[in-house]
Amino acid sequence: MKISLIDIGSNLTHESFAPDRDAVMARALDVGVRRQVVTGTDLVNSRLAAALAAEHPELLSSTAGLHPHHARDFDAPLGGELRDLLRQTQVVAVGECGLDYFRDFSPRDAQRAAFIAQLEIAASARKPVFLHQRDAHEDFTAILREFRGGLTGGVAHCFTGGRPELEDYLALGLSIGVTGWVNDERRGARLRESVPHIPSDRLMLETDAPYLLPRDLDPRPKSRRNEPCYLPHIARAVAHLRGETAEHLAASTTRNAISFFGLGDP
Repeated sequence: MKISLIDIGSNLTHESFAPDRDAVMARALDVGVRRQVVTGTDLVNSRLAAALAAEHPELLSSTAGLHPHHARDFDAPLGGELRDLLRQTQVVAVGECGLDYFRDFSPRDAQRAAFIAQLEIAASARKPVFLHQRDAHEDFTAILREFRGGLTGGVAHCFTGGRPELEDYLALGLSIGVTGWVNDERRGARLRESVPHIPSDRLMLETDAPYLLPRDLDPRPKSRRNEPCYLPHIARAVAHLRGETAEHLAASTTRNAISFFGLGDP
């Protein structure tokens, strides 16, 4: 039985999809991925994501934001450009934004400043935030705590943490995005322990394609490129960990994504 799903985080504008993007979208639709939210990670990419979503309004929406890797680029004009993008109906969230102290591609003070600025933009635009956090939990939660009352919502994109991190995020009112990290019995052990404890109305699914190819795909794809068409595989793994049917999980996560991003009926 085909299940209907929404991929809340796909990087369809990534260069690896350039040769066959239409085929990638068709494969996803064929297995029941009815809509994708295309992630914006910098200004150029956010513009491309918005344009792609505008070309396929029945299949795609997008986000607009500055990933912490690019935080050093944030300035007032860039913030104005993001505000302009967010006025477009297909642009449904601010992000990917947050903190990344693992890579530190931008100075940490610049990361914090860009994160705060984007949370202010989200509060003003009345759109939710699509959040990134790696090795920065304390600063990340402290900043979000200051904005909790002014945000319409937030989702912890590609959550990989254990119960303590999960409980902190839930206390902040965040939704939780789960990727194919859950399919890795080695690296994903803490996430697999957390998944059953995510409230059903806070859980959403994503591939983060072309990244994070599920490790347990059988047969193993020749390419290491992840695709949105693998979202049902992720959904079945999450459903198994939660003791739910895939159909029940698909229905609840789709309903959550529609409500969170204001998508309407996909």
